[in-house]
Amino acid sequence: MRSRKLLPRLDRWAFDRIAAREWPGAQRVLPRLTRSANHGLLWFGVAAGAAALGGRPARRAALRGMASLALASATVNTLGKRSVRRARPLLDAVPLMRQLGRQPFTSSFPSGHAASAAAFATGVGFENKWWGLALAPLSASVAFSRVYTGVHYPGDVLAGAALGVGAAFAVRGMAPTRAQLAPPARPRAEAPALPRGRGLYVVANATSGQRSGPRPDRVAEVHGALPQAEVAVCGGPNGMPMDKALEEAAEQALAWGGALGVLGGDGTVNAAATVAVRHGLPLAVLPGGTLNHFAYDLGVETYADAARAVESGEAVAVDLARFRVGAHQEGQYFLNTFSIGAYPELVRIRERWAHRIGAWPAGILAACEVLRSSTPLSIEINGERHVVWLLFVGNCQYRGLGTAPVRRHDLADGVLDVRVVHAGRLAGVRLLTAALLGTPRSSPLVGEARLPRLRIGGLPNGTPLAYDGEVSAFPGELTLEKRNEVLTVYRLLPN
Repeated sequence: MRSRKLLPRLDRWAFDRIAAREWPGAQRVLPRLTRSANHGLLWFGVAAGAAALGGRPARRAALRGMASLALASATVNTLGKRSVRRARPLLDAVPLMRQLGRQPFTSSFPSGHAASAAAFATGVGFENKWWGLALAPLSASVAFSRVYTGVHYPGDVLAGAALGVGAAFAVRGMAPTRAQLAPPARPRAEAPALPRGRGLYVVANATSGQRSGPRPDRVAEVHGALPQAEVAVCGGPNGMPMDKALEEAAEQALAWGGALGVLGGDGTVNAAATVAVRHGLPLAVLPGGTLNHFAYDLGVETYADAARAVESGEAVAVDLARFRVGAHQEGQYFLNTFSIGAYPELVRIRERWAHRIGAWPAGILAACEVLRSSTPLSIEINGERHVVWLLFVGNCQYRGLGTAPVRRHDLADGVLDVRVVHAGRLAGVRLLTAALLGTPRSSPLVGEARLPRLRIGGLPNGTPLAYDGEVSAFPGELTLEKRNEVLTVYRLLPN
């Protein structure tokens, strides 16, 4: 009983001490800061800025921060404030110039502002600890501003902050971070250590990456991470053809006893992987494209990640998938995905508009156009006739948050991830969802299987196929199959 009375007394004592103290410069900042955080607007603005300017890792951090904030806010408003009915502090001790123009009327316990601030900063920190630490002073200032302006006791703020941190942990439990779900570092593979990139022959695609703005200096980008690497630029008005550049780089790497490197998007990496396998060379992937699916699933998100792996000689063996026409033995490899149906047309339209309006808006425009104009396709899958909107095949099993398969956690699992969107009721809506996500979502119209081999027949002449972002047409029957652990790729291994 004594402790139950002691805690409120300590809370009021701390509140009075804060109210009585002069805080230089706080009057110009904290009341405005606390108003800016109303309804989470401050954090929405930070998240929007990060998503627009920071690239894919920043978008992922912003999304996690907002998900954590949403859970914290819902918990505060549905459970916290209804469970503990605490009156707001009396404002007698708070200087008038600090007080807010509109006083809140809900329960004082816990502080929703503190919960949102702590949840957002903690959620961002789970994706990138340095970004989380950078946000910590802002988060703490928002929390303190609630006591400074007299609308909460310190205990309300501490409870709200604890609840916000707990919400971020709960979101991480439901949707693990990439660090938690990093691709397993197996099977390990032998690759030469190349200090400062000496012995690495890199082919850089000048046309990969964002379509708007001036083209980056690819040679300078590579040398910024690996100063002694040899760089050949392909594509663009002054670059050599990609096939020739890759073959010459592979021959030089073989003669030196080094490795082949590639800077570009998934299509460029696909071409380099084919050459690396043919010559028995390890491959270093520098993510220089727009989406970089293979590099990100591998765990290489920056040039620095690739450089550290190359310099230390750390590498893994990964699977490739390939499709062959009839009895043709060589076939065409794909690193990520293969698809037939509406998706190849979506890729074609997206590529036509991406350089004008950006990749993501172009994808939405293409998905809407495909929905309007596409028709189902009749094909044979392993000898059975099906009418489908889309056949998707992934190199290794795709997983993701919720029901959307968006990434792979194992690049050497030995399977093809086969998903079929059948024609049927509301199939168009599901197709749009699938197109925007890049792969179809689980639904009654979606059939799934994990197979080492797949046969596709009955394709009309000129049927477009999409693989790793490229679109082509192949006549006749196709056979898709796995080649397990055939490509050695540099990747940092966990300690």
